[in-house]
Amino acid sequence: MARVGSVDERFQSFNVEMVEVTGGRFWKPFDKQVDAILQAQTAAREKGGNQPVGMDPNLYQYRPPIDLGSARLRKLAAALGPAYIRVSGTWANTTYFHDADSAPPKTPPTGFGGVLTRAQWKGVVDFGRAADAKLVTSFATSGGARDAKGLWNSKQATQWLAYTKSVGGSIAAAEFMNEPTIAVMGGAPKGYDAAAYARDLAVFRTFAKAAAPEMLLLGPGSVGEGGLFGKGDTPPPFPMLKSEDLLTATGPIYDAFSYHFYGTVSKRCSSMNIGGTTPAEALGAEWLDRTEKTEAFYAALRDKFLPGKPLWLTETADAACGGNPWGSAFVDSFRYLNQLGTLARKGVQVVAHNTLAASDYGLIDEATLTPRPNYWSAVLWRKLMGTTVLDPGPAPTPEVRLYAHCLRGVPGGVAVLAIHTGHTAPASLDLGAAVQRYTLTASDLQASLVQLNGSELKLGAGDALPAMDGAAAPAGPLVLAPASISFLAIPSANNSSCRQ
Repeated sequence: MARVGSVDERFQSFNVEMVEVTGGRFWKPFDKQVDAILQAQTAAREKGGNQPVGMDPNLYQYRPPIDLGSARLRKLAAALGPAYIRVSGTWANTTYFHDADSAPPKTPPTGFGGVLTRAQWKGVVDFGRAADAKLVTSFATSGGARDAKGLWNSKQATQWLAYTKSVGGSIAAAEFMNEPTIAVMGGAPKGYDAAAYARDLAVFRTFAKAAAPEMLLLGPGSVGEGGLFGKGDTPPPFPMLKSEDLLTATGPIYDAFSYHFYGTVSKRCSSMNIGGTTPAEALGAEWLDRTEKTEAFYAALRDKFLPGKPLWLTETADAACGGNPWGSAFVDSFRYLNQLGTLARKGVQVVAHNTLAASDYGLIDEATLTPRPNYWSAVLWRKLMGTTVLDPGPAPTPEVRLYAHCLRGVPGGVAVLAIHTGHTAPASLDLGAAVQRYTLTASDLQASLVQLNGSELKLGAGDALPAMDGAAAPAGPLVLAPASISFLAIPSANNSSCRQ
């Protein structure tokens, strides 16, 4: 297997939304009330034509600040390290940093929508240190962070970075704002355009070079192109700016090209008339290939405006607006791992899943801190897939997707990921060597429990992670069960690209 590239050692990363840190209203988990709201929206839309129905506030749920001091959460996050922890999201654009140890204001200052305290941010810094996760973020860009002429100013950012440094933290990388392609929806002034973005970014860049010269500038951090609205036949239901216009206006100033990707929106945002997907489509080629389609769109923009710069996918999950109900089930692990394999082969350096532990797309259930199937998939990826990417050669059937990396921690070793998306017939794969096999299956694709080599994965006493050992298989054909995911470790491969 020839070497085709490499990825950052923190390739597999995760998001904790700023609104989780501060506490606030975030996407409510699906329940009967949410279903009733969505049914009412559908009825209203059918009655009134194609006009989008406004977002019902009951689709959100107040959450107290996440407990980043939780021993279980820290242990679960540490099993994914080294990683990046990105603390951002739409709510970050309007968050005020209260730079004092006194009680924060009961309501945010004018021009802001939330309040971040020193204690909360120190909790983020401490959590990142405990989980071996470097910090990535974005800055407030709403009206409160602007001068009388509407230009962004660095007062809040200066205080925030200074406090971060004072508690032993640092920001490894940052986007100026979260998702500038939908800037107005994210709290930017009405009429905000590419020229205004470029003016703001010029101020921000000067500030960042002086205040945090080691911080990578990521951008533009776009969303919604090359996928949801890539064909141009469905106009977005809200004002959007084009990445090409943003990049033309700013020039080649970024250290890495960042973008966000969701293959669709969840049922919560069905009022946007974007469409959606179903569990029955979740193993289909069209759904799984949306990752590659959107990467190609943004890679082309990177090649045009920032040639040679790395690509980072800083926010992704099965669906925007909190994820679909099956985002927490085994069926989404096919997307999760296929996405990592595809993007690593394409040379994307970092992929940050949204979220670690909030709403239906969280790797971990937010109420019980129980690992979900995608979490166990993430642990296996971290355990086996190294940073050197290999070409595994052709798959045995179109329903099997193959990815290969050097085996983590084993010079010369190789790890192969075989994703069998077929529902009915098994497939056969012969790697020509004895392997240690790690096969994930579930009793039902929409189950929240997953088995490794036939044994249920769950935490043990004291929240200890299971051993997750492989099962030895001799050289010769391996049978891949329908709807299964197998990591195949070959320590004795003696691959020349993996000996270093």
